[in-house]
Amino acid sequence: QLQLVESGGGLVQPGGSLRLSCAASGFTLDYYAIGWFRQAPGKEREGVSCIGDSGGSTNYADSVKGRFTISRDNAKNATYLQMNSLKPEDTAVYYCAAEEVRGLFRECLLYEPQYDYWGQGTQVTVSS
Repeated sequence: QLQLVESGGGLVQPGGSLRLSCAASGFTLDYYAIGWFRQAPGKEREGVSCIGDSGGSTNYADSVKGRFTISRDNAKNATYLQMNSLKPEDTAVYYCAAEEVRGLFRECLLYEPQYDYWGQGTQVTVSS
């Protein structure tokens, strides 16, 4: 069974940090780009960051540039989103998603329809 599982969410004060993890089971992430998306209450889901299959390309939403860092460890079949200087507007459910990019040779995209598999999400709440 192909599955993505997010972890690492929680409650943090403004200015704090969290590290989200996305672990894959049932398939290897070697040929997949990984995207992180988030959905705040009452808002549409939006792209946060993505990383190419080799880790050579990354993209970030303007709202998180300089604060969030995406990385991956293919040996552990996992990707990570380090979130620093968190703000209340970062409060959302965060999802990871995987897009098969074998042979495509392009940058990762923050475009939901491109992604084939999705996790169930992890809640991040930034509040004092």
